[in-house]
Amino acid sequence: MKVLKFGGTSMANAAHIQKVVSILLSQPHSNTVLVVVSAMSGVTDQLLHMSAKAANADETYTNDAASLALQHLTAVRELLPLEQQSALLSKVKQYCNELDELLDGVYRLKELSPRIQDKIVSFGELLSSIILSAKIQSLELDQHWVDSRSLIITDAQHANAAVDFSATNEKVQAYFEKNIHTYYIAPGFIASSISGHTTTLGRGGSDYSAAIYAAALDAHVLEIWTDVSGMMTADPRLVTNAKPIAQISYQEAMELSHFGAKIIYPPTIQPVMHKKIPVWLKNTFAPEEQGTLIENYSAPSEDFIRGISSINSISLLSLEGSGMIGIPGFSKRLFEALANERINVILITQSSSEHSICVAINESDTLKAKRAIDTAFHVEIISGKVEPVIVETNLSILALVGEQMKSHPGISGKMFGSLGRNGINVRAIAQGSSEKNISAVIASRDVKKAINVLHETFFETSYKQLNVFIAGAGNVGSKLLEQIRKQQSILKDQLHLQIRVVGIANSRKALIDENGIDLETWQTQLQNAPSSSIEAYVSSIKERNLRNSVFVDVTASEVVAGVYESLLIKSISIVACNKIACSSSYSAYQRLKALAKSYNALFLFETNVGAGLPIIGTLNDLLRSGDQIQKIQAVLSGTLNYVFNHYDASVPLAEVVRRAQEEGYTEPDPRLDLGGTDVMRKIMILAREIGQSLEMQDIINVPFLPDSCFEGSVADFYEELAKQEEHFQKLYQAATVQNRKLKFIATYENGVAKVGLETVAPESDFYHLYGKDNLVLFHTHRYQHQPLVVKGAGAGAEVTASGVFADIIRVARI
Repeated sequence: MKVLKFGGTSMANAAHIQKVVSILLSQPHSNTVLVVVSAMSGVTDQLLHMSAKAANADETYTNDAASLALQHLTAVRELLPLEQQSALLSKVKQYCNELDELLDGVYRLKELSPRIQDKIVSFGELLSSIILSAKIQSLELDQHWVDSRSLIITDAQHANAAVDFSATNEKVQAYFEKNIHTYYIAPGFIASSISGHTTTLGRGGSDYSAAIYAAALDAHVLEIWTDVSGMMTADPRLVTNAKPIAQISYQEAMELSHFGAKIIYPPTIQPVMHKKIPVWLKNTFAPEEQGTLIENYSAPSEDFIRGISSINSISLLSLEGSGMIGIPGFSKRLFEALANERINVILITQSSSEHSICVAINESDTLKAKRAIDTAFHVEIISGKVEPVIVETNLSILALVGEQMKSHPGISGKMFGSLGRNGINVRAIAQGSSEKNISAVIASRDVKKAINVLHETFFETSYKQLNVFIAGAGNVGSKLLEQIRKQQSILKDQLHLQIRVVGIANSRKALIDENGIDLETWQTQLQNAPSSSIEAYVSSIKERNLRNSVFVDVTASEVVAGVYESLLIKSISIVACNKIACSSSYSAYQRLKALAKSYNALFLFETNVGAGLPIIGTLNDLLRSGDQIQKIQAVLSGTLNYVFNHYDASVPLAEVVRRAQEEGYTEPDPRLDLGGTDVMRKIMILAREIGQSLEMQDIINVPFLPDSCFEGSVADFYEELAKQEEHFQKLYQAATVQNRKLKFIATYENGVAKVGLETVAPESDFYHLYGKDNLVLFHTHRYQHQPLVVKGAGAGAEVTASGVFADIIRVARI
C-alpha cells in the first residue's frame, strides 16, 4: 500500500483538486492507495476566525460561514458532471448546516470551549475529503471514504491531542483488512478521544495523520504532496539560490523541520521512522520533479551540510547567580516551572561555571515563563543568590543541520566566522552530542542576512556575492561602474565572484535595488530616483542588512567621509577614494582602523595615495613581512608631474594647469594640488600606515606658489597664476641651466615628513618620470642598496576607478 497526503494548496479549488486526481490516476494499478487530505487552503484559519467572532458576539461570522459554504459548493459544481452533483451538494450543505448550528450555539452562549473548537475546525478536512471522494467515484473507480475520527484514537487534549498508538493501530489494521478497495480517501488532522469527541492533532496534523496510517498499515512509502518540490537547503523566500535536497535522513529531516522547515513537521516523521518507511516529498504542481526522499540513512555527499533553517519569534530567558554554582537541582526546578505552565523549551545552554543557564522559548510564552521562573526562585532572588530572570526578545534561532558534520572538523568555526564577518552577533549557541545540528540565537532582524551568509559559505561554491553601494556618480564613479559592467561576467567565471551594484547615490538622489542595478541604464534610473541625502542613503543600506556589503566612496565630500564610522559598526566594509577620512586627525584615522578590525570589516583606501598604483598595499606587505621602512621618497601627484613635464616656459604655467584640469588630472580646486595639500595628505597617510602619529601641521611644506595665488576663487587663482608667470619661468630656467628638472617630491625619514618643489639630476629615479606618472621609492632594511620602486600612472579617472575596483575585489576575498 501507498499513502499519499495532499496539503491545503493542493486541495484549494476545483482546478487544484483535478491535479490531485491526475496524480492518483497515474499510480500503478497494482497499488492500493490511501489518500489523506488537508482542508482547502486557508479554510482552517477561516473556521478558527469565525468561531472566535461567534464567541465575541460578532454577527459577521454568518457572512464568513456563508462564504465558506459557497467556496465548497462552487468546487463541487466545477468538478462533477451536472447529473452527478446532487448527492454531493446535499452532503456539503448538510455539513455546512451542522457547522452553522455549532456556531450559532457558540454565539448564543458566548463561550468557545476547546472541544467545540475542535469540532468546528474538523469541518475543513471533512468537506475537502468528501469532495475528492465523490470526484474519484464519478470516474467509476473503486474508492471508499474513511472517517479518521473512527480510527485514530487520542487523549482529550483538544487542539493538540496525543495519539493512542496501540488502540489506533488495532482499529486501522482491522478496518483495512475488512474493507478492501483500490482508493481510500481520509480526512487528515482530525481524530477522536476515547469518549468519542472530535479532537485535532495540532500543527501539521494532516501530515501526522498520513504517517499514522502509513505506520499502522506498513505502507511501502508515504508521499506528501505540497506546493514545493521537496525540502530545500534553505527557505527559498529568503535565499534565492536555495537548492533542492534530493535525499535526506529521518534525523536530518526532523532537525530541519524542528527549526522551521515547514514542509514537514517533526511528529510526522516519528511513526514512519520507527517502521523505516520512506517518505517522499513531492510537488502537486510539478509532479515530474524529483522532490525529496527521506530515508533511514542519508547518502554521503560533498554537501555535508544538508540544510539551514530558522525559527522566528523567540525569547531568551537567562537565569544567573552565584547561588547556582555547585547546587544540584537548579536546572530541574527551572524546567519543572516551565513544564507546569506547558511551555516548550526549544534550546538550552549553560555556562561551564554553572553561574548561568539560558533557555529559548516561543515569544508568546515570555511573560508566563518569567512569572513562573521568578516564582519558583523567589527565595533565592530575594536573598540575592539568583538574579531575576533576564528576558531578551525579538530573537530567532538559526540551525545548521547535517549528519556528516561530525566527520568534518571546523564546521563551527566556519559558521561563526562567516556570521562574525558580516556583523551578526550570536547570543547563544547549542550543539547536540550527535553533532547533527549547530544552533545559534541571533537577532530576528539578521535572519535573512545570516541564512544567506551561511548558504553562500556551505552551498554556493560556484561564486560569492558582493553587494556594492556606491556614493558618487561623477567622473570616477561613472568609470568605475563601466569597469564593473564589463568585468561582471569575467569575475563570475574566473574568480567565482558576483559583484552586484545595489546602490548608487550622488549629492541629490539615491537609487537602490536589492536585485542589482542594471549597469546599462543606471544613469537614467538614477535621474528618475527619488531625492535623498547621504544620511538617508546610509540608513537604507543599514536597514537592508545585506550580506557581504561594501560601501564605496568615490567623492571628495567631508559629509560622506563622516558616515564611515556608522557603517563599520555594522560590519560594512569601506573602499574610499575620498582622502578626507584618512587625512583627518590621527585619532579619527585610528578609530576607523580600530572599528574595521573590531567589527570584522575592511577599510581600504589604496587610491588615496596613488590612484591605481599598489602603493599602500606594497607598504603594508613590507611591514607585515617584518621589513623596516627607513625612508620614503615619492612623486605622489600625477597632476604636478603632468604640469612640470609639460611646462617649458614657452606656454604660461596657467595654461598648462588649465589643460591638466580639463583632462581630469586635478582636484576640482587645482590649488589643492599646486599648493602641496594633496601631496601632504598622501605622505601623511603613508607615514600613518607605518605607525607615525602625524598631523597635517607636522608636515613641512615648501611652497612654490606665491601667497597671492591662494586668495579668492578658482577663477581668481588662474588670473593670479598668469600674473606670476615670470616667477615660474625663473624656477624653470634655474633648473634647466643645471641640466635638472623640476619635480614636486614628498619625503618621509626618521619621523619627519616634508613636501616641496625640487630640482633633480639625470641620475635620479625621478628625472625620467614622464606624463602624469607617480613614483615611490621605499628604502628599507631589506632594500638598502636599491630602493623598492613602485611606478605608474598616478592620476586620471580611469586609473583611479581601477584602483577602487581592485579594492572592491580585495573585500570579496575576506
